[in-house]
Amino acid sequence: MTSTTQKLTFEEYLTYNDGTDTRYELVDGEMIAMSLGTGQHGAIIRFVARQFENALAQSQQPWVALPALVGVRSPRGRNWDTCRIPDVTVLTVTQWEAMSDREAVINLNEPPPILVVEVVSRSTKAEDYRSKRAEYGLLEIPEYWIVDPLEGKITLCILEHQFYDSTEFRANEALQSPTFPNLNLTAAQILAGKL
Repeated sequence: MTSTTQKLTFEEYLTYNDGTDTRYELVDGEMIAMSLGTGQHGAIIRFVARQFENALAQSQQPWVALPALVGVRSPRGRNWDTCRIPDVTVLTVTQWEAMSDREAVINLNEPPPILVVEVVSRSTKAEDYRSKRAEYGLLEIPEYWIVDPLEGKITLCILEHQFYDSTEFRANEALQSPTFPNLNLTAAQILAGKL
């Protein structure tokens, strides 16, 4: 990931256009370019989003799972704005539809997403485990998955009083998600991006 040095406000970030197709997160006012990631990274994102959508269709929950399509404005405790784009975001259909005529960003004054997933890459490892975990906890996102193909594990973070309690899953251990209790997936299946 590379970054620019010019600090931007959140409003400037929303209208930023450098003439390329590069996607950016805003971190403390700095534009951080988002790389495409490996094929494995993309396969995991696609697989998780599809599994969530299948589970939602069966449970008839009024939620939607979106792969890297929604920004989440984040408090960082500094003077500059931050907006993350999780690899997968689960939110209510109503909230998603409310974004139809504006930027697809969940603002600080709106309900947080129900669940977010970040797939770790070499360039995002520290952010996924530290910064984003703290930010998502402050936002009171109930469940946060850190899918780490580099270490062969999934860290499932469940919110308790603005802090996450975490459990690691590896190999053939079945994930136990409070948000998706009927999701029958092992860590190995998620890390492989296929059943």
